[in-house]
This record gives sequence, structure tokens and C-alpha cells, in this order.
Amino acid sequence: MFLALRELSFARGRFALMGSVVALIAILMVLLSGLSVGLVNDGVSGLQRLPVTSLAFQEDVSKDAAFTRSVVSPDAVKTWQGQPGVEEAAPLGVALANARTGSGVEIDLALFGVEVGSFLDPTPTEGDAISGAHDLVVSPTAIESGVEIGDTVVLEPSGTELHVVGELGEQNTFGHVDVGYLPLATWQEIHAGIRPGDAVPDHVYDEITAVGVGSTDGGSVDLAAGDGAAGTTSMTLKQSYNASPGYTAETSTLMMIQVFLYAISALVVGAFFTVLTIQRRQEIAVLRAMGASTSYLLRDSLLQSLLLLIASAGVGVGIGLGAGAAISSTPMPFALEAGPIALATAVLILLGVAGAGVAVLRITRVDPLAALGGSR
Repeated sequence: MFLALRELSFARGRFALMGSVVALIAILMVLLSGLSVGLVNDGVSGLQRLPVTSLAFQEDVSKDAAFTRSVVSPDAVKTWQGQPGVEEAAPLGVALANARTGSGVEIDLALFGVEVGSFLDPTPTEGDAISGAHDLVVSPTAIESGVEIGDTVVLEPSGTELHVVGELGEQNTFGHVDVGYLPLATWQEIHAGIRPGDAVPDHVYDEITAVGVGSTDGGSVDLAAGDGAAGTTSMTLKQSYNASPGYTAETSTLMMIQVFLYAISALVVGAFFTVLTIQRRQEIAVLRAMGASTSYLLRDSLLQSLLLLIASAGVGVGIGLGAGAAISSTPMPFALEAGPIALATAVLILLGVAGAGVAVLRITRVDPLAALGGSR
């Protein structure tokens, strides 16, 4: 440790340059982590808030587009309600719509149709719950966009009017669109393209998007058996995120970028310590000739790299958090969470130490006789 600290102090310019590179990588990791969490929240927070353990879609539906392609009969709800381990099951309708408020605010909505009084019926924190046929409870992000409780929202092009009666307590978005809850029957009419005043065929009320299934506390549901009985295709709630528009592409892209950053950090740190070890070869040989063990020199070099990485990553994370706080106040989907940032920082440090470890293995091949040869 003594040698590591002395060298850090003596060659502080060289180590400061290396530390700056690590700090920049840490800043990028924090920003990418915040962007990843923000995109997930903006893409599937509406699904994350659903009090379900699984969703049953149309049989053999494409799993990456289940919410837009699935059509299930309401009879499947009764079948799922009778399955072992199922505490509650209720119909769910999902559709995207364009709308305009009476004050001229244009907004896109992800309409979630639910049975009033079912376990999927949300409880707003502001205003009233759904009671009337055309009541609408919206995400707080819709309120931030200019929608107000008491507004009348007109869907385009059908002209159907919905009345905003309540606001949810947490962000509820689906595919980067604000969620609005409304009665299932109204959702079915909207989904079928029924305009106000038109006659409504009976078959309109025979279609839903999925069955929301909630298991008993601590219990599990045999999804395969339920699907066999109801003629559906089930996905756990987390699996259903992949059916949200753009979710898989966005998360995969950001994950690939993060993996490359991790690899770059390991290579950069490894290359730095490789060069440093080569430059110190004569000094290392002298130490070996004086009796320093290989394990001592390896431990000293690894501690040196660990100190550098921790200090640099700490500075980078601090700057990243400051920049992230500024970004969070913009419309960009960005959210800082301690867990992902801590994990990214730990991986960055561990991979950096691994890269340095590979580099300092050169120490084991340093011949103490080289010190004598170099002094002649």
C-alpha cells in the first residue's frame, strides 16, 4: 500500500489523466442508467401498476404485439376465475387513441378499459373514481401536459366525449403514451369505431384485449392449464412488457451500449496499467531483487488500481447525478434510481480491476536479475 500511495502522489498527472477517462465513463453510465429507467417507466409504467400477476391473451397471438393484436372473448374471464390459485380475474381492454380537450390541448391516450368495481379499477388520488359511462381517470403526466380534472376529452375521429374525473397517484404510461382508465363497455364501443348516436351491434361487447389474472397471496397459478381451459396464451406481467410498443428495441439498444461501455472501461484501464507496468519494469526488478514477493507487488498494484477506480468513479457518478437532476426537469424520459446506478458503478469498478489485474500479471514475469543487468 505504501508504494501504491507514493506512486499515486509522484505521478499524479498521469493518474489524473487516467482518472478523468474513468470519470467520463462513469458519467456516461449514470446518464445511460437514468435514460434506461426513464424509458422503461415511460414505456410500461402503466403495466407495472396493474395489480395482476399475469395476463391471458388470444391463443397463439404474436407475443411482441399482443396488446395490439389480441382479441379474447369475455367467457375466458369466467374460466380463469375458476382456476386453482386464482384469486381474481377481470377483463382488460387496451387501445391507443388521439384526443383533444375542450381547451384545445392535443394528447395521445392509451385507453385501458376495465369493469367498474373490479380489482383492475384504479383508485385516483385526486378527483373521483370511475362511475359514469364516459368517465376517464388519467395519469399525472397527462395533467402535466395540460389536461385538467373536469375537462371533456374528445376522441378523434369518432367524436366520442370522455369526462376527466380523476388523477392517478403515479406515472401511468404505455408505449410512451399517457394511460386513461374508462369503463369497459365504453372502451369496447371506441375500439369498434362506434360513433356517438350509432347503433351498437351486440358482438361489440364480446371482445376484450386480455384477461388480468391475480393469484392468491404467495400462491402460483398453472398458466399452461389455464390457457388450455380458456383457449388463451398467458404471459407473466413482466413478460408482457415486451409486447409494449418499442420496449424491446429500446431496452436492447441501451443494454448493448452499456455492455460496450463496460468493455471499453476494462480495456482502457487494462491498457493504462499495461503501459505503466512496462515503464516500471526496472523498478519492479529492483524491488524483486531486494526481496519483495510477487504477491506483495501484485497486491500493491491492484490496490493502486482500485483506489484510482473508486475515486474516479465517485467523481464521475457525482457529476452524472448533477447532470441527471438537470435532465430530469426536462420532458426527456429520464429517471435516477439508486439501485441501477449502484450496480453500474460496481460493475465498472470490478471490470476495471479485472483489466488492471490482467495487466499487472506481467509483474510475475519480471526477472530480479534484470536489476543487476540494468546497473552495469
